[in-house]
Amino acid sequence: SARPEVTAAVEARLGRSQPRRRPLERAEAEGLLQWSDPPDEAYFQRLRALVDIEAIRRSDWHIIVDPIHGTADRYMERVLGGGRCRVETIRAERDPLFGGVNPEPMPQNLGALFEAVRAARATIGLAHDGDGDRLAAVGEDGSFLTPHQILPLLVWHLVRERGERGIIVRTFSQSVLVDRIADALGCPVRIVPIGFKYIADLMLTEEVLIGGEESGGIGVRGYLPERDGTFAGLLLLEALIARGERPSEAVRALWREFGEFHYRREDLHMPVEHGREIVARLTADPPDRLAGFRIMDMQTLDGTKWLLDDASWILFRQSGTEPVLRVYVEATSVAKRDQIMEAGLALVGELSSRISAASEGGGSG
Repeated sequence: SARPEVTAAVEARLGRSQPRRRPLERAEAEGLLQWSDPPDEAYFQRLRALVDIEAIRRSDWHIIVDPIHGTADRYMERVLGGGRCRVETIRAERDPLFGGVNPEPMPQNLGALFEAVRAARATIGLAHDGDGDRLAAVGEDGSFLTPHQILPLLVWHLVRERGERGIIVRTFSQSVLVDRIADALGCPVRIVPIGFKYIADLMLTEEVLIGGEESGGIGVRGYLPERDGTFAGLLLLEALIARGERPSEAVRALWREFGEFHYRREDLHMPVEHGREIVARLTADPPDRLAGFRIMDMQTLDGTKWLLDDASWILFRQSGTEPVLRVYVEATSVAKRDQIMEAGLALVGELSSRISAASEGGGSG
């Protein structure tokens, strides 16, 4: 990912001059254009050098990959082909409309993968986004493995199984499970604002072992300071096979040792200024309790996060790229998660109504 100062410099120059245009054929003749059909064999060789591909190939796992018609394509088949494991890819056909599905690896977009794993009784399903840099998974039991579970599994594997050391980086909306595991392993944790560019910045300047974001982007030392869903998927397979556990078994094992956590995110579409005002009010005047839980602390690194008295938390954040107010919750049970989320959404709805009424009436609300 480009560093913030690089993107800021580009943005500062936008609109200063008109774009220079030339025919495609002329640009190609002048050497300004180079055609490529990525990835080449060097990419796959690098993956084989970073991951224990042979251990995966020797396994009896049935792996189903869902690129959602995106750029991850059939890369997993090319890397793992020729072994005992079986790799199957669905929705691999090129489709600029992504089959009418939002190409984001979230449960509501992965019906085809859930069904394929169930029908084939597969060991695991791996899902990527449209540009192939993110990862989520479906377990053998039909459960959804969130990035909040995948990153802790990879942290545990890299440190405990591989014996590697370094800084663990997570974004503000990632799971506290990462912190608990890193603490148990004696690794420092750095928490950064939401967006992989902040992780990439640290990867370029400090001894970062691994960094991950809530949306499924993961970067690992020794590769690029960037996300790659195929690489992350291969590393997850290596980690699970090394543990000798199916996906759901590995998650439950982490929960038994470090505590159970469940995550949920809701996206509320509204004008940017409207969302910012809601977050500002929640920051300036938080309640004492939410859904019956006492609010113990507030953090404002990126949005407003309330830490509750049982290690659960809720985060309100206006997106920096979309007219969307996002509400994130992580709690120690599914029931608590949904209870906290509904209370948070109700609070946002109440504030939204007040702001709208004040705007229409010309008051401050």
